[in-house]
Amino acid sequence: MELKPGLSALITGGASGIGKAVSLALAERGIFITVVDYSEEEGKKVTALIEKQLAKFHKNLKFPSATFIRCDVTKKGELSSAFAKHLATYGGLDICINNAGIETSVPLQKDQTDGSGTWRHTVNVNLVAVIDCTLLAIQAIQTSKRAGVIINMGSSAGLYPLFKDPVYSATKGGVVLFTRSLLPYKRQGIRVNVLCPEFVETNLGAKADAKVINSLGGFIPMELVVKGALELITDETKAGSCLWITNRRGLEYWPTPAEEAKYRVPSSNFKSRSMLTYALELKLPQSFEKLVVHTLNHNFRDATRILRTPLVLPIKRNHVLVKILYAGVNASDVNFSSGRYFSGNSRDLAGNLPFDAGFEAVGIIAAVGDSVDTLKVGSAAAVMTFGSYAEFMIVPSKYILPVARPDPEVVAMLTSGLTASIALEKAAHMDSGKTVLVTAAAGGTGQFAVQLAKLAGNKVVATCGGSDKAMLLKKLGVDRVINYREEDVKTVLKKEFSKGVDIIYESVGGQMFDMCLNALAIYGRLVVIGMISQYQGEHGWTPSNYPGLCEKLLAKSQTVAGFFLVQYSSLWQQHLDKLFGFYSSGMLKVNMDPRKFVGLKSVADAVEYLHSGKSIGKVVVCIDPTFSQLTSKM
Repeated sequence: MELKPGLSALITGGASGIGKAVSLALAERGIFITVVDYSEEEGKKVTALIEKQLAKFHKNLKFPSATFIRCDVTKKGELSSAFAKHLATYGGLDICINNAGIETSVPLQKDQTDGSGTWRHTVNVNLVAVIDCTLLAIQAIQTSKRAGVIINMGSSAGLYPLFKDPVYSATKGGVVLFTRSLLPYKRQGIRVNVLCPEFVETNLGAKADAKVINSLGGFIPMELVVKGALELITDETKAGSCLWITNRRGLEYWPTPAEEAKYRVPSSNFKSRSMLTYALELKLPQSFEKLVVHTLNHNFRDATRILRTPLVLPIKRNHVLVKILYAGVNASDVNFSSGRYFSGNSRDLAGNLPFDAGFEAVGIIAAVGDSVDTLKVGSAAAVMTFGSYAEFMIVPSKYILPVARPDPEVVAMLTSGLTASIALEKAAHMDSGKTVLVTAAAGGTGQFAVQLAKLAGNKVVATCGGSDKAMLLKKLGVDRVINYREEDVKTVLKKEFSKGVDIIYESVGGQMFDMCLNALAIYGRLVVIGMISQYQGEHGWTPSNYPGLCEKLLAKSQTVAGFFLVQYSSLWQQHLDKLFGFYSSGMLKVNMDPRKFVGLKSVADAVEYLHSGKSIGKVVVCIDPTFSQLTSKM
């Protein structure tokens, strides 16, 4: 949702603490506010501040720009009246922040009453009222006949136990799971999310044990909480999301994809049934086709040809047979065809020709050899080893990366996605609050890098060539897109980022590398994951010289790190699971280039298309279109 003047928001507990801060932040963007709170004195003060801010946006209104409503949120009638008044005043509801909350006034172990005035009241305020407010907000948004966002205020105490106040912890845990269970409302255009900060310096937070606060790194800055709330409002992918805020890790969505995978059950086993059916009905041929490098040449088309080879059965011990469905196209295909990924001189390499071509693919396990007991026929698999440009692959079982589905989007997560995920973590040491620059950002790996940098809480700058690519990057949440066909990258970086860029994810090389190096901030880290501009020279890959590089890095304590995915194979499954979890939950978008390449004969076309600079997103080749046709008909 774009925050713009004219929208309206209702905020419970809006007279103090987080509610007040979010109210003022929304007012700064011209949004009409209804403050709902039990304290009339504080409520009217905050409303006056909001009106002052809104005066900059709205003149000569026939209705109040901000409204205060005194309300006890435990009384359903008062809540209903508050929502009705908001609708009558502003004609609809766009945003609802259910923020009202209290602590338990008497420790549970010391409570000698029936709890009606103590812990039961905490349950009514923190949980029951949140449920009531959420249902009223859903009804109000539906009445408005437009999209809307609801944020329920949880707490880190709802994610792990708060021993000094178990009832408070229980109510916040209830809010978290209640909110996450409302994901289906996204289909109606209503997104419900929950915000879970650790201790914030509010009236409620100030009562916490100082030792506990210090052990957690102090109070969470209110600015970070407001940033999290605005992210949940503006990011259209966030629905049923729980945003955990700590000083230790910044903004982080909970649970992690790895944890979520432990309990999440697919809503339908349609895909798995079709995969098994396909595998069982598949008649294994006596031979199959594959693409091989028959002569060393940086021109991929000239270096490769299709070769038919026997399919030897039974499958060798500890090996599996994979029916390839989709194969990924990479800039480095031309480096492979020229022999740059093998040791030895060209004469020695020539004696070992032909080489199987292709780096990555997804498919279905069609057969297994002896001693393979963890992989089943019909299950989806990803492979990242030489030879993926083929109808079948026989590979050691240890090289199989189990995946949920053999989708083309999973191919994008392999070389491209894993390079971004692992390089940013291990080579860039990326944390939050930094400025991150990604070059060639609309390509296969760039699209992952910009999104992962945003998910980590960073400001992201991206370069690309073309308006379509720029539009894609803006949709992915990039803060500043530099279209080098319309702007000079060097000028923009010097003018708008005069203090330099903290982290640079670089894949272009040549002049772009030079500009990035000069734009690096003090303590900055530049990670080289490729140099595509240098791959397709007349004589192949031409190395560059950088005299004075050591002196330049020394002067600003900078780091230039190379990253080659092969050397991080131990992390592939972990990061692939993370990426797929982000994708499945809607936190990560995977953009596939719309141009279709079908069959092995189209691989050379796909490689040349990638190097033309026209591609947007990941380029894949559909090796076997019959599977997609099968699943689409079932």
